[in-house]
Amino acid sequence: MSISKFIKILLVEDNPDDIAITKRALKEAKVINQLWIVRDGQEALDFLYNRSPYNNTQENPQPGLILLDINLPKVDGLEVLKEIKADEQLKNIPIVMLTVSKRDEDVLRGYHNGCNSFIQKPVEFERFVEVVRQIGLYWGLLNIEAAK
Repeated sequence: MSISKFIKILLVEDNPDDIAITKRALKEAKVINQLWIVRDGQEALDFLYNRSPYNNTQENPQPGLILLDINLPKVDGLEVLKEIKADEQLKNIPIVMLTVSKRDEDVLRGYHNGCNSFIQKPVEFERFVEVVRQIGLYWGLLNIEAAK
């Protein structure tokens, strides 16, 4: 077991405004990590399985944390979640569903399919920065990863 201070984060988000806000919130919260961004569910799976154009594992390593939106083009976030959690090589990657959805059924489906946390994107930027800071603190400093 090891304590990870800096983790690689994969942000799966199709909304350019939410991408910019998340990047800004990571910076404001002083969450210093490597960040990769993909914009739909299929692209997320291609990244995770190192399929073209993400087949260079040095440039596109396995993330230590996935921030996953639910409403994505091509393959929705809950389907991406199910596929990751069904894969022996990927299932231990923590997944935070970071979404604007308030639907109870989305929350239940997220947890049922193995997400580690379900966080609603706050409307106020300052609150969002605080949520991102807490995510970074928990997953980057406090959470103890299983040895690979």
